Amino acid sequence: MKRFVWPSLVLGALGFFVAARPASATIHYTVSLARPEQHRFHVTMTIPGALPGTEVAIPSWNALYQVRDFAYRVRDVEAVQLLPSGSAGARTSVTKLGKQTWRLGDDAESAGGPARDLQVAYSIEWNDPGPFNSQLNKDHAFVNFAEILFYIPNRRAEGVDVQFTDLVAAWQSVAELPQGTSSNSFKAASYDALVDAPVEVGTFNQFEFEKNGAHFRVVINPGPDRASLGDKLQKIVDYETHLMGGPPFKEYTFFLKLGPYADVGGGGMEHSNCTAISASSEAALVEIAAHEFFHAWNVKRIRPKSLEPVDFTKEQHTRALWFAEGVTSTYGSFALERSGIWTPAELYSEIGGQITELDSRPARRWQSVEESSLDTWFDKYEAYGAGDRSISYYNKGEILGDMLDLAIRDATDNRKSLDDVMRLLNSEFARRGFFYNDSADIRKVVEQLAGKSFEDFFRCYVSGTDEIPYEKFLSIAGLHLREATRQIAEPGFWPGRGPGGGWRVASVTTGSPAEVAGLREGDEIVTLNGEAPSRNPAFWLRSYSPGQTIALHIRREGQEQEIQYALGSREEREYSIEEIAKPAERQSRIRAGFLHGTTD
Repeated sequence: MKRFVWPSLVLGALGFFVAARPASATIHYTVSLARPEQHRFHVTMTIPGALPGTEVAIPSWNALYQVRDFAYRVRDVEAVQLLPSGSAGARTSVTKLGKQTWRLGDDAESAGGPARDLQVAYSIEWNDPGPFNSQLNKDHAFVNFAEILFYIPNRRAEGVDVQFTDLVAAWQSVAELPQGTSSNSFKAASYDALVDAPVEVGTFNQFEFEKNGAHFRVVINPGPDRASLGDKLQKIVDYETHLMGGPPFKEYTFFLKLGPYADVGGGGMEHSNCTAISASSEAALVEIAAHEFFHAWNVKRIRPKSLEPVDFTKEQHTRALWFAEGVTSTYGSFALERSGIWTPAELYSEIGGQITELDSRPARRWQSVEESSLDTWFDKYEAYGAGDRSISYYNKGEILGDMLDLAIRDATDNRKSLDDVMRLLNSEFARRGFFYNDSADIRKVVEQLAGKSFEDFFRCYVSGTDEIPYEKFLSIAGLHLREATRQIAEPGFWPGRGPGGGWRVASVTTGSPAEVAGLREGDEIVTLNGEAPSRNPAFWLRSYSPGQTIALHIRREGQEQEIQYALGSREEREYSIEEIAKPAERQSRIRAGFLHGTTD
């Protein structure tokens, strides 16, 4: 294969040709998108005033709580010194110090030497769909900057700018960042600010709206019914900004991908002033947007101390994801119902479905939701997702948000709610630039507003594994939890995340029809009944009946084959929520407050 020749590092009779260094101390990046079909971003990094032995690194994690070692994608690292004129001087040695760190120059030779301007060049390969990854192909580029750009560990606070070059003729670029000095360029006050804002490059549809003192952009490809989508997004924005006392930004961007392909890489990723979302339907997209937009407050500004400052080199443990993510899901469902996108029945169905999901996981008996938060770094291991191995802090955290709201309303006779907790956290922590101390500070704020101890709630259901007494909490609002049992399909295997977001068999149940048919741990499931596997195995399973025959097209050690068998069965408890027929006056008031987000 012909090696790509760097536009900024072509060696010839005149030496290296490089762009002139910036006039300020800004660290400058140029990202070439030439030959997008090769899926390689070609990066040059200009470092003014580099001290001898300057180290550069690339994060080991970003976007997901998973160490993904982006350095393994890096190749062809080279460096040169820059002369005062901006032209190239001598090559500078590049020494790999660890899996994600390089030293520029030889310490033994340059000790005590003067600072100098350096330029580093490398390529990095990405072709994975967003929003958690980066991608470059013939159709577009999507960039999470922390996944492609080096940084200087002790200079992360310096200003940076990025210039994209060699775009396909019809492409344009958009990011929720200040515009740089030329087209397709962006700047940020620091590396950390830069990597909190992804970039879409390509052809896309765009529309805008104003709401509650802020400007909103919607960047989407392909485009659904703009009127329908725009109306729902505005309802979500209106509800959540009013709830939190106004937007904490002047401008916000929704980066949206819609289509069947998005089911593989689907989901949403929050950023301070934008979100990136992939979904297979408009309804799913709107539901994810309700969650991700609330992150503009909860986790991006109302932030646990255990996640600050961000450490790009290793795992960063926190007990607070049940609140940062799970309670954000609570508010996603609140926003959908309280804005009129959902009916009350749909909210009840959501809560019942979450209770059903938690009940289906035996691990709820031994893993607390705080432990689930700490263990999130295991999510990349396929078997960890099994119901007898883990619970989800999204799932239980969302339920706890609902129950906590009802408990606060009960303690205050509907004068306070979880909404007041969020607003107080916003005013006392986020707006003052402080970070909260995980569950301990959440409990303090709840108790301050409720005027009573919530020690038992947090000890039993947050740090503990006691069964949640749903009926006790739901009855506060005149609601009843109905339990039913049904036989559901049992696939005989546990699907983990496979290559490209598909399925890989994480485990096979001993003696199951799947094992008898020849399915093995490690098999990659290419198609299921002729279709790509759903991103949500539980949702897929509910669409099949016990005894129904399925056909798996699998790949094993490079060979493909078909496996067919009849699904087994198992009993599952299913929960639903209904309103009691004749609630007391107090129950009616609290129910109305719960549904409408109001207090007395």
